Amino acid sequence: MSDVPRPDVVTGDAVALDVPLAQLPIRVVAFLLDLVVQIVLLVGALLLIAFAVGDIDESMATALIIVSIVAVVVGYPVTFETLSRGRSLGKMALGLRVVADDGGPERFRQAFFRGLTAVVEIYMLSGAPAVICALANQKGKRLGDLFGGTVVISERAPKESGPPPEMPPQLAAWAATLELTGLTDDLATVSRQYLTRLPQLSPAAAHEMGFRIASQVSARVQPPPPPGVPPYAYLAAVLAERRRRDIARFSGKRQGQL
Repeated sequence: MSDVPRPDVVTGDAVALDVPLAQLPIRVVAFLLDLVVQIVLLVGALLLIAFAVGDIDESMATALIIVSIVAVVVGYPVTFETLSRGRSLGKMALGLRVVADDGGPERFRQAFFRGLTAVVEIYMLSGAPAVICALANQKGKRLGDLFGGTVVISERAPKESGPPPEMPPQLAAWAATLELTGLTDDLATVSRQYLTRLPQLSPAAAHEMGFRIASQVSARVQPPPPPGVPPYAYLAAVLAERRRRDIARFSGKRQGQL
């Protein structure tokens, strides 16, 4: 069992995922990397303004300086996190990502709240409120995360998972014909976590979530399952066949290297 704290993050299908939280020291390093990028951008902008100062009046130069500072301090993280779905350059380097509390991608509104709050809690107050709040909060949230409804996770930390799904014997022949190239890792993870938590769900919740996830999987995997196959059996067959092919591919590569 890993001692990395994990948030109670839920996907759009209401399936709780074991997603490791980003620990505070790693987040600080990611911030420092972003800060270096921001300083470089700001210095470049100020140099351009300095070169052009002879052609513009003092008030215009002052306005450009203020706009440059706002664009770098607020615009940089907001733009990057919105376009890259929760990752600035520093977060990319360290495998961190900002996600919504429901496990979905960070939206512009949330990135904007985080960026504005950072001006006060990080830049104006030297980061003290952000550190204190992150240490006091169970999910390591700073004030910007609380206001924005977000949490920072680590995509590179080891993730806990249950035993691999077993192939339902009656579906083995059908599963061997599957075209699995359209099945994404994210969707496979949601399916696996659903199967892991299946015994903990009520029958109604298990059926509803299973049907919704199976519908998403069947839209990417062909051919469709035989009639009457319950969602949990369908998902188990798809994941078991995917794992079987991965193992066979890996074994083939190893034999080819010997």
